[in-house]
Amino acid sequence: MKRSMRFLGLILGLAMILTGCGQSASQEEESVITLAAAASLKNCLDGELIPMFREQYPEIQVEATYDSSGKLQAQIEEGAPINVFISAAMKQMEALDEKELIIKDSIKALLENKIVLIVPADSDTFIETFEEIVKMERIAVGDPDSVPAGQYAKEALINLNLWEIVESKASLGTNVTEVLNWVAEGSADAGIVYSTDAAFTDKVKVVAEAPAESVAQIIYPVGIVKSTEGEEAARKFIVFLETEEAKAVFESYGFTANQ
Repeated sequence: MKRSMRFLGLILGLAMILTGCGQSASQEEESVITLAAAASLKNCLDGELIPMFREQYPEIQVEATYDSSGKLQAQIEEGAPINVFISAAMKQMEALDEKELIIKDSIKALLENKIVLIVPADSDTFIETFEEIVKMERIAVGDPDSVPAGQYAKEALINLNLWEIVESKASLGTNVTEVLNWVAEGSADAGIVYSTDAAFTDKVKVVAEAPAESVAQIIYPVGIVKSTEGEEAARKFIVFLETEEAKAVFESYGFTANQ
């Protein structure tokens, strides 16, 4: 009897050890990607793409944070634990690349966007061209020093010889979402945002697109931060973002996926 009990105890002990080893192996296989992305990407990433990626790679978690690309660049420069960066302009990615903070061969031109002039949906102001922004008294624009949408807006307005007029009437947002909200709630008579942001709410209407010759192509690059751990998982995420399935989602939100 004692021998039987001893044998049973040995079996149970061995089972517990094996179970513990299995759990440790499972935990070791799990990894976390910290994604820092431009605010204009929040809807499509949180709403669809991250859940889709998790279905394909349940062992990889994605924790996302969104803000202006300039602020995210600064966080990476300060050593924030970020794995993947998606900027709303090449400027921030190139600055990080020059400081050797991004893995060079991971940088991809992922998406294209456009900037548009918006007014509140219930506005009775009649304007039809981008240049007519000067008719507005309260104008919302992203801060050109840190917000790519603001940089593109300033570039377009400088090329149209309108920046000084607009600047004197402008409130500068800390990111493009703030600019959109100001116009949506009527705090601003007009604003300049990405077409993708304008398409996401029925509280604003697009009255004009920036003339093609007035602004450079708006590219959203993606890259892996050099100091990152779990580079393999980060690369899997970027490869996923370039799939036809992911491109279809981006395009449903108004982006143009680069081929």
